[in-house]
Amino acid sequence: MIMVNSPLTPHPFTRKPGIAGPPVEWLVSEEPALYPEAVAFMEARVTAIAAGEARECVWLVEHPPLYTAGTSSRREDLLDDRFPVFETGRGGQFTYHGPGQRVAYVMLDLKTRRQDIRAFVSALETWIIETLAHYNLAGFTDPDRVGVWVKRPEKGAGYEDKIAAIGIRLRKWVSFHGISLNVEPDLSHFSGIVPCGIAEQKFGVTSLVDLGIPVTMPEVDSVLRSTFEAVFGETG
Repeated sequence: MIMVNSPLTPHPFTRKPGIAGPPVEWLVSEEPALYPEAVAFMEARVTAIAAGEARECVWLVEHPPLYTAGTSSRREDLLDDRFPVFETGRGGQFTYHGPGQRVAYVMLDLKTRRQDIRAFVSALETWIIETLAHYNLAGFTDPDRVGVWVKRPEKGAGYEDKIAAIGIRLRKWVSFHGISLNVEPDLSHFSGIVPCGIAEQKFGVTSLVDLGIPVTMPEVDSVLRSTFEAVFGETG
């Protein structure tokens, strides 16, 4: 485990100067959300945000065990279809979602912030890295691999595990889909796919609890909210 002493400096992605608006709505679902219903909610909310009829929104959910296939997914990367598989319009390849993983669906109007997809992804990465820093974990990104990673020197030289995934889509410059952070999922469930198309053995998957951090989902949610506000602005 790599330890850090203080959080990294955030890269704010707040609203542009002079553009006012209500706080981002912060929703947390207590019950598992079915994937088709989650997509339907996002589709409707994004349409309403783009029309100026709804607030921006971050929605925290857990899903029953399932796999999603992004726009770059390859059929051969689905190794075992033990769980339902959903085609999705987000970027990326195959991803697992399930209990113990916090999924955050991020619906923001980038026209009021910054119309730069790469900068937006960087801001999402910063949000995750700031959250990990709260637990003295040094998360990092790699230009050749999506998501946020942690080094695992105890496994051997060069070993790194993915702890969070990112996959987004934009419609009229309003974002949807978002991030998933592994808190305490069943890591064996990832073996049914090649996560994000990365098959090298030195690149695995981990979680906060797997790294020896005994946290609850509500505790993680609280940290996610405070670190989100440091990067994106006020929630309510």
